[in-house]
Amino acid sequence: MKNYIKDFRSTNKISQAELATLTGVTRQTINAIENNKYDPSLKLAFDLANILHTSVDELFVNNVEE
Repeated sequence: MKNYIKDFRSTNKISQAELATLTGVTRQTINAIENNKYDPSLKLAFDLANILHTSVDELFVNNVEE
């Protein structure tokens, strides 16, 4: 699953550490999500979207080929 967390973080001027604190996860978790090494839970995905002022649909894109 591709995501645009880094782009939205940059736009909102939020560091990985700040985003981690706001969502209650570690900075390493945010890094792993950004690098497509970890898919967040549904709750975390909604929390990320809310904090980054976007929707889950805009933040995450399913890139599985059909």
